[in-house]
Amino acid sequence: MNPYVLATLLSSLGLGTTLTFASSHWLLAWMGLEINTLAITPLMAQHHHPRAVEATTKYFLTQATAAAMILFASTTNAWMTGEWSINDLSNPIASTMFMAALALKIGLAPMHFWMPDVLQGLDLLTGLILSTWQKLAPFALIIQTAQTIDPLLLTLLGISSTLVGGWGGLNQTQLRKILAYSSIAHMGWMIIVIQYAPQLTLIALGTYIIMTSAAFLTLKMSLTTKISTLATTWSKSPILTSTTALVLLSVGGLPPLTGFMPKWLILQELTKQDLPIIATAMALTALISLLFYLRLCYAMTLTISPNMLNSTTPWRTQTTQTSLPLALFTTAALGLLPMAPAILMLMT
Repeated sequence: MNPYVLATLLSSLGLGTTLTFASSHWLLAWMGLEINTLAITPLMAQHHHPRAVEATTKYFLTQATAAAMILFASTTNAWMTGEWSINDLSNPIASTMFMAALALKIGLAPMHFWMPDVLQGLDLLTGLILSTWQKLAPFALIIQTAQTIDPLLLTLLGISSTLVGGWGGLNQTQLRKILAYSSIAHMGWMIIVIQYAPQLTLIALGTYIIMTSAAFLTLKMSLTTKISTLATTWSKSPILTSTTALVLLSVGGLPPLTGFMPKWLILQELTKQDLPIIATAMALTALISLLFYLRLCYAMTLTISPNMLNSTTPWRTQTTQTSLPLALFTTAALGLLPMAPAILMLMT
C-alpha cells in the first residue's frame, strides 16, 4: 500500500477514536465511530484476496448496522427527553438499543458471530488493530453510559460472552479464530464489572490490549496461523516459543502473570458487591478459556520430534521484522502483576 494512503488511513483511525473520546454530543460520537469504520475498511481489503474481501464486507455491514442503531437510539432519546448529551441517556428503550448496538460493535455475545469469521480473513497486523484499537471508542461510550443501562442486561452480556468465548475456542485449529474467541471472553469480563467499578474495566482493557498485542506480534514474527505450524516453531526460535507459551498462559489468566491481575480484581469486586454466584460463574467460564490456551502451550512446547505432524519444519531464515514492539509487549504481558497495587491506586 502507498505510504501516503497508509498514513492517511492510520491518522483517520486515530482521529475517529479521539473524536469519540472527546465528544459529549451523540452526533459527534457517531461521526467518530463512522470515521473509524471507514478508515479500517481499506486496510482490511488491501490484499485483494477473496477471504479478505469477504471479511471486509461482513465487518462493514455489521458496523453499519450498529452505527444505524446508535443513531436511531440517540434520536429516540432526543425525541423523548429533548437532550442530545451522552450523559443524559434516560430513556430505557433508547439505552437498551444503544447497548445492543455497542455490543454488536465490539463483538459481545450473542452479537459476536461476525468476529471470528472477520478476524480469520485478515492478516495479523490488521487483525491486531481490529482486536485492540477498534475496541477503544465503543468502550469509551459504554463507560460513559453504564450507569443508565439495565444492570441485568450488562450481567447477561458479560456471562454469555465469557461462556461463548470459552466454549467457541475449544474446537478451533486456526489461531486467529482462537484469538477472536479470546477477545469475546475478555470483553465479557470488562462488561460484567463496568456498573460497579469502571476503573477495573479500564485496567482489564489495558491488560487485554497488552496481552493481545504480544500474542499477535508473536504469531507475525513466527509467520504462524495454524496450530499445526505452531508446533514446529520451537526448532526455529526456542526462546520465542518459550515466551509465547507464557504469554498464552497470561492471556488465560494464570498467576503470577499479568493476565491474572484483572480477573483477580474483578472477582474481588463482584464478591464485595455480594454477588458470589456471578463471581463463581465467571471463574468457571475462565477455566473453559484456559483449556484452549493450554492446548496451544502443549502443541508449542510439549510436543517434540519425532511426531505425527503433517506440516514441514520451517527453514531457519533470518527475519527482517523489527522485534522491539514484540519485546516490550511480551515483557509487559508477563511481569505487570507486582505493579497491581500501584496501578489500582493510579486508577482510583
